[in-house]
Amino acid sequence: MREQPGILTVDLHGKNIYQARVTVDAMLRRAGGGVYRLHLIHGRHGGTALRDFIREEYAGHPRVCRLVLSPDGGATDLVLRSFS
Repeated sequence: MREQPGILTVDLHGKNIYQARVTVDAMLRRAGGGVYRLHLIHGRHGGTALRDFIREEYAGHPRVCRLVLSPDGGATDLVLRSFS
C-alpha cells in the first residue's frame, strides 16, 4: 500500500487485543496536526475480534470523529478531523 500524506497506516495482523490497543494508542499519541486519518489493517478472514475491538474501543474516543470500515471489511479508518 502506498503511503498518503496525512494518513498513518498500521497493520495489526497477528496482534492480540492488548498489542493492538498499545499500537493504536501509540499511533493516536504520535499523530500530529498533519495527520487526519489512521488506517488500521485488521483483516477479515481470521475472525472479527480486532475489528470489533476497534469499533468498541475507539468509536467514543475523544480524538476520533468517526470510524470508516473499508468496503472489503479488512480495515478500519479512524478519522481524526474532517475537512470543511
